[in-house]
Amino acid sequence: MKFAGTDSYVATDDLTVAVNAAVTLERPLLVKGEPGTGKTELARQVASALGLRMIEWHVKSTTKAQQGLYEYDAVSRLRDSQLGDAKVEDVSNYIRKGKLWQAFDSDERVVLLIDEVDKADIEFPNDLLQELDRMEFHVYETGEMVSAKQRPIVIITSNNEKELPDAFLRRCFFHYIRFPEADVLEKIVAVHHPDIKSELLSTALTQFYEIRETPGLKKKPSTSEVLDWLKLLLAEDLTPEDLARDGANALPKLYGALLKNEQDVHLFERLAFMARSKR
Repeated sequence: MKFAGTDSYVATDDLTVAVNAAVTLERPLLVKGEPGTGKTELARQVASALGLRMIEWHVKSTTKAQQGLYEYDAVSRLRDSQLGDAKVEDVSNYIRKGKLWQAFDSDERVVLLIDEVDKADIEFPNDLLQELDRMEFHVYETGEMVSAKQRPIVIITSNNEKELPDAFLRRCFFHYIRFPEADVLEKIVAVHHPDIKSELLSTALTQFYEIRETPGLKKKPSTSEVLDWLKLLLAEDLTPEDLARDGANALPKLYGALLKNEQDVHLFERLAFMARSKR
């Protein structure tokens, strides 16, 4: 099973090497990068390319590692016991399987996505060390040991919002998705907007990279945001000339697709003011 990208996902050589190395080593692939660089989509494309079912576990700030294994609904069992329901005799009726259990229980190999692991508490990665390493865990309420029937391909994403524990990192194969160079970004655009004219694309990408490299920018626009911006440019039927900026109007056309906070909008407004003042 080798991943080499798909028709709808442009994977660089170093990314395909990372995916295939993690599969060979049977270790989780930890993928970091700026938001919007295709980390989550990578897992979906790996599943599609390899013909595997995908299980997605989207982590939130309140997510606990135990929820990925299973949850025991003691409240429902207490209520049913008060009502005289016979099913309370079997505690397994009140065990809800988590995403890891679902992946371990699959008869066929699956891709398990643990998305945005850095959103959770710092102890979250440590609490999954043994389960991801040994591919098994113990269910205390029933006494059973759940072991993976087929070792899943585990892809873990992180936006680098907080440092992950060293013990967790040692068990992963790591890859950082760098923001694509212009030639790679052109290939990505070609997948999503194959009919865009080369003159418009060249002008738009030149302006886009100028925006990303503007000193003082709080949030640099991402790959997904430039794709949205180009979609709007095409919908409005704008020309390369329409994108021209001068000192009086430093904000890019349809800037709401690229600039996502008021500080960055004010930055470009100040740049325009400074340019006018120099005249």
